[in-house]
Parts: sequence; C-alpha cells; structure tokens
Amino acid sequence: MKTPNLLLVVLAFGLPDAAGVRATMWQDVPTDGEGLYNIACAGCHGPAGRGVPPDRIAFDVPVPDFTDCSFSSREPDADWITVAMHGGPVRGFDETMPAYGEAFSEEQLQLVMDYIRTFCADDRWPRGELNLPRPLVTEKAYPEDEAVTTVGIDLDGPGSIINEFVWERRIGPQSQFELKAPFGFMQNPVTGSWEGGIGDLTLGVKHALFHGLESGSILSIGFEAKIPTGDEDKGFGNGTAVGEPFVAFGQILPGDAFLHAQVLMEFPFSTDVAQEELQWRGVLGRSWSQGGYGRTWTPMIELLAETELENVDVEWSIVPQIQITLNTRQHVMANVGVLLPLTNASLRSTRLMVYLLWDWFDGGFFDGW
Repeated sequence: MKTPNLLLVVLAFGLPDAAGVRATMWQDVPTDGEGLYNIACAGCHGPAGRGVPPDRIAFDVPVPDFTDCSFSSREPDADWITVAMHGGPVRGFDETMPAYGEAFSEEQLQLVMDYIRTFCADDRWPRGELNLPRPLVTEKAYPEDEAVTTVGIDLDGPGSIINEFVWERRIGPQSQFELKAPFGFMQNPVTGSWEGGIGDLTLGVKHALFHGLESGSILSIGFEAKIPTGDEDKGFGNGTAVGEPFVAFGQILPGDAFLHAQVLMEFPFSTDVAQEELQWRGVLGRSWSQGGYGRTWTPMIELLAETELENVDVEWSIVPQIQITLNTRQHVMANVGVLLPLTNASLRSTRLMVYLLWDWFDGGFFDGW
C-alpha cells in the first residue's frame, strides 16, 4: 500500500488530529478487519457501526446503521465491496461514499466486510448471497420486499394477455407476506371479441425454515390462498377458493451459477369446478456482470411440470429466459422469456412472458439510475 493513499483515507475518515495522522502513517497497516475498519470507516460509520452523530460529520447524507440486521443482511458481500472500491455512484448512491480501490486491496476490503458482518448479532436473517435471481414462474425461497408486474401473451390459439401484479413484504428475519392480483384481456374463441377482467386474488405467506451461507442453500415453506374474485365464465378465475401449500429451495452453485426448486399442491374447495393438482418446478441459471460490477445478465432455464392427481398424464413446459438489471443500483430489473409446451403442444399455447421487478427496500423506483 502506498503511504499517500493511506494518508488520504485517514484525512478523510480516520483520526481527528495531525498527531494521530502522523502516527498512523508510520505504523504498520493493520492486517485484521477491525483495524482496517477503524482506519477507514469508523470516522463516519462509528466504532460500533451505528454511525457517528450528524453534528460530527460534514455532510447531510444519513449514515446507515450496520447493527440493523434488516439493512445489513440483505446485500451480498460483492455489492458492499464494489461500493467500497469504486465509491457510492457505482451503485447509484451519493458521492459522499468515497472509492477505496487505490487504498485497499479487494482482500483487505473483504476483511473489513467480514468485520462489519459481526455488527448484526441475529443470525436468523438470511444473507443477501442467498437472494438468488427471480425466475418467471418458480417461487424463490428467499423472503423479499419486491413489487413485480408480469405480462403473459399467448402467441397462438385464442388470444390472451394476462397480467399479474405481485406485492411482497418481508415480516421479520425469515417471513414474507404477498398479494397477487391478476388482470388482463382474453379473446372469445367464438366471436373473436376481446373481454377484460380481473382474476382470482391470492394472499400468501412464506417462511424460511433453513438458510446457511456455508452450504449456500435456503429452504422455505409457504401457503397461498386464491380467492374466487375472477369471472369464471370469461376464463379469469377457477370459480372456487384454492389452497396452495408449497416448498421452495435455492442453492448457490460454483461459478456464479444457482438453482431453484419448488413443489406445490393445489386443493380447490370445490372439486366439481377444479381438480387437485401437483406441480413441480426447477430452474438452473448463471449471472455475470459487465466489467465485474456493471449491468448484470442472468440467463435461466426453467422446467415446469403439472398433473391432476386423478390423472397420470404430466404436462411439461420449458421456459428459457434472461433477467437484466436496468439501473445502476440494480434494484430495478426485467426478465424476458418464452414458455414452450413440451407435451400436448397442439392444445397448449406458446406464451411470451415479461416481468418488471422493483426491489423497493433499496430505494424508490426512479432512484439509482
């Protein structure tokens, strides 16, 4: 490390007096995360990670509280280190957060990050590394604060444009509540006219039973209840309430790859109008970022299967897709894919699917562009 770079760090964020600066210049650079944190970060973020009082810093930008697990657990180490190396603007944050890339190596910043992780003393919060990219259909295991609008357009047969708005809100360390509201337009196969309507509203909960960064896995259970608010005659609803228990699993794989798996059951209150179903889904994907920290691209292959419990026939579909981060902060992203029927293809439509996702905990929709 070059002494002038260390001096700049100390002048900006370290010791308050010249004697302390001179002492730090001639001392050996710390080799532990706590020592590096105290030199580079404690001047603003405080020795305990709660941030120093506003009257002791020369800017108006709020300083985050690293002891707040709801804040500090959500992002992976890589995102924190990217901001530390290149400064706040690299992720659409204020330029008050300086770049340390010339002062500290990536290995040293990882040591700092390891120390910052100790400020959250509640290990019930799943780490952000387990928040794997969201597929088009499969429910992911990580509890999240997201708003997602999905559009599905049938490309053959009677036309349909079905939209679904999903609002997810995290409850504590491991749980989540969600609301799904489908709506859209369908073409009458007889008259050819188009009719609009809303579908069956869905209320759901999800809870992470297990998560481990060392194993790279997370397992959740959940339950969704569909309320028969849609018009069954127009094709917008089941005509009965439906309960859907499910299990969801996520796994980090080597080389920035990952997989999702989900198994769910559908139990209609009235089997006269809908049948009990079993569905299972699997996803394999991999992410990479431009320049190591720019726009992130995530191609995925999603395999879907479903069958009525009274029927041995299984309908298979495959959904190739790619998720793309749209803004600098990477909390707004899109996914584009095509659902391709693998069985009974003559009776089932190919469907173009697109979603727009906003991780609203990370800021407003128009922030960080």
